[in-house]
Amino acid sequence: MTEPAIAIRNVAKTWTPEGRPAVHALRNLSLDILPGEFVVLLGPSGCGKSTLLYMIAGLEGVSAGTIEQDGIAVTQPSAERGLIFQEASLFPWLTIVDNVAFGLSVRGVPVTERRAIAVEMLRSVGLGDMLEKKPDELSGGMRQRAACARALAMRPKVLMMDEPFAALDVQTRSKMQDFLLQIWRDSGASIILVTHSIDEAIALADRVVVFTARPGQVKTIVPIDLPRPRPSRDARYHQYRDLFTELLADEVDRAFAEQEAL
Repeated sequence: MTEPAIAIRNVAKTWTPEGRPAVHALRNLSLDILPGEFVVLLGPSGCGKSTLLYMIAGLEGVSAGTIEQDGIAVTQPSAERGLIFQEASLFPWLTIVDNVAFGLSVRGVPVTERRAIAVEMLRSVGLGDMLEKKPDELSGGMRQRAACARALAMRPKVLMMDEPFAALDVQTRSKMQDFLLQIWRDSGASIILVTHSIDEAIALADRVVVFTARPGQVKTIVPIDLPRPRPSRDARYHQYRDLFTELLADEVDRAFAEQEAL
């Protein structure tokens, strides 16, 4: 059997805000992400999907259980695990090429080499003519492509994305999904993407991991057995959509009831 790129074993995460009751974000969660696999995390708001990404990235510690990359415990951030947020989070005072090269500069890569890598990455995402632009001169889709280029410049084995296209219009979002699939094929990285969109999950994933309401656990894992590209008019596409709608219905109701109680 193929060894997982990321192995998550019985993970729990509890937040203990001062003066308030503890919040159990995740409980007893186990999951394997295989090398080169595209996995989508789907679930109601507040179920711990983003928290799980931050723990895999090494930005948050686990309260219980273990997370390993290639058999080594994740205890801190690593260039082998890239994370892209919903907002592009580019430095507004740097040009796009300098934004992409920033992580390489922190790593100590020589100036000439890191610029060459940054230029290559920007060309690969269709921004080769935007090198000297500032982030505020780019559209939202372009900024997200630049953020992808910055993450890819570090040659990560695992690329995590936290609702990266949520703020984009429908047409741009569709184009970005196609772009992301091309990045995935070219890079060979494992991708873990968080979304609230059932259609996005069906369009992109090898497997969709459906979460319960908080505390988040794996409710079920659904492989998507459709060839890419996946036209939304396909009858099987609609069967998956109906399945996910049914799986999420109770969890969304539970999450909403909890938020109302708070």
